[in-house]
Amino acid sequence: MSTLLIEGKWVSAAEGGSIDVINPCTGDKFSSIDRGGAADIDLAVAAAQRALDGAWGRMTATERGRIMQRLGELILKHNEELAQLEAKDTGKPMTVARNDITAVARYFEFYGGAADKVHGQTIPYLNGYNVSVVRVPHGVTAHIIPWNYPAQMFGRTIAPALAMGNAAVLKPSEDACLSVIRLGELAQQAGLPAGALNIVTGYGHEAGAALTAHPGINFATFTGSPEVGVLVQEATAKNSVPCVLELGGKSPQVVFNDADLDKAVPAIVKAIVQNAGQTCSAGSRLLIQEDIYDQVMERVGAGFAAIRVGTPEMDLDCGPIINSKQHARVSGFIADSVASGIAVVAEAQLAPGLPSGGFFVKPTLFGAVPREHKLACKEVFGPVLTAMSFKDEEDAVRLANATEYGLVAGVWTENGSRQSRMAQRIQSGQVFINCYGAGGGVELPFGGVKKSGHGREKGFLALEEMSTTKTIVQFYN
Repeated sequence: MSTLLIEGKWVSAAEGGSIDVINPCTGDKFSSIDRGGAADIDLAVAAAQRALDGAWGRMTATERGRIMQRLGELILKHNEELAQLEAKDTGKPMTVARNDITAVARYFEFYGGAADKVHGQTIPYLNGYNVSVVRVPHGVTAHIIPWNYPAQMFGRTIAPALAMGNAAVLKPSEDACLSVIRLGELAQQAGLPAGALNIVTGYGHEAGAALTAHPGINFATFTGSPEVGVLVQEATAKNSVPCVLELGGKSPQVVFNDADLDKAVPAIVKAIVQNAGQTCSAGSRLLIQEDIYDQVMERVGAGFAAIRVGTPEMDLDCGPIINSKQHARVSGFIADSVASGIAVVAEAQLAPGLPSGGFFVKPTLFGAVPREHKLACKEVFGPVLTAMSFKDEEDAVRLANATEYGLVAGVWTENGSRQSRMAQRIQSGQVFINCYGAGGGVELPFGGVKKSGHGREKGFLALEEMSTTKTIVQFYN
C-alpha cells in the first residue's frame, strides 16, 4: 500500500524507496512505508494550496465542523482497529492504545463543534467608520509529529488547523505512523475535500526538512527535541513563517510534608511509567520535602516494584521503548547513573517470556540524585524517575525551576496559600495541584516555556494559534 496522501490520492514516493516498520516488542520488521522527500513535499504543498483556492477554501465553518464531527464518529467506530495499529507500531499496552484513539475522536468532536464559534470583534472608531477584526486561516500549514503518541498527535495538531480552514501537510514520524495513515483514510470517508489534508511519510532530515523550509507554507507546528526545534525555527524564519514548538520537559512533582500521599503516590508512579516514560509531560523529577523523604520514597518504591512490563496484548503497566536508538539512550542513562554511584531505590519487573529482541527497559527509581547530575536536569524520555529532597518552599521553587525546561509541574500540598504561590512561581506552561495530567484534557491549553518551546496547543488557544487576524476598516460617510 502507498502511504503518501496527496490531493486525495494514495501514491508512492516520487523517487521510490521505503522505510522498514519495526515492531518494538521483537525488533523485527513487520511492514514498510514510503520514503517521501522534497519532490513529494512540493506536490503536497501545491495540493493544499489548490484546496484553499477551491472547495475547501469556499466551505463554511459549519460545513467544516460537520465533516470533522463525522470523522470523530468514524474514529470511535474503528476504535479497536486503530488501537491495534497504534499498539503494534509503538508497543504500548492495549488499554493505553484504546484510550489514545478515544482521545483522537475527542479532538475532532471538540474542534468540529468549535469551528463556527470563533468570533471576531468590532472596534469603536471615528465617526463614519466601521472597524472589525476577523480571524482567518494562515493558509497552508505544516505539521511534524512524533512517534510517542502518533494518533493523538494527529488529532492535536490537525483538528484545530482544519477547524480554522487551513489546508494541512502532515509529516508523521518514520518510527510510528500506521494509525495516522488509517486516520487519513477515515478523513476521506468523512468527506474531507481532496488536498485539505495531505500526508507525506519519510525521514525527518529529508521530508521534514523540506516541509519546514518550503516557501509555500504559511505556518508550522513541531513536536520533538529542542535540537531539532532550533532547526525548524531556523528553516521557517527564512520565509518569515511563524511556528508552534513543543520540545519536551523535565517536569517536577513537588511533594510537601502535608501532602495526601494516598492520592499523590499512585499519580507520581503513573506519571513516569505511562507510555514507558516516552511522554514530553512525564513527571520525571520527584522533589520531596526532607522530613518526609524516606516515607515517600518507600511508598513510591513499592509502587515501582509492582509495575510489570510486557507486550501490548499482555496489557500490563508498561511497554517497550520505541526503537533501538532510544533503547540505548535510556539504558545508557541508567547505566551511567549506577556507575556514578547513584542508588537504585526500586525497579519494575519484566514479564516472563518476553521476546529477546524487544526494546524493553525496567522502570527505575533513583534516590538522592545530586542536583548537578545530568539525571537531574536532562530529559531521559524513558521510565526513569529522579528523586531529590528540598528543605522549604523557597528551596522547592529553586529546585523546580533548576532545568532548562518548563512544560508541566505537579504540586502536592493541602495548604491553599502555598498552592497559589507555587503555581505562580514555578516556570511552567501547566501546573497541576494535587493531581497530574488531568486525563490529558483536549480543552486544556498545552505548551511550554524556556527550552520546552513556545505557542499553545489544545483548547481554544489552539484555534488562535492556527489563525491570524485581519482588520477591516470601512468608510461609509
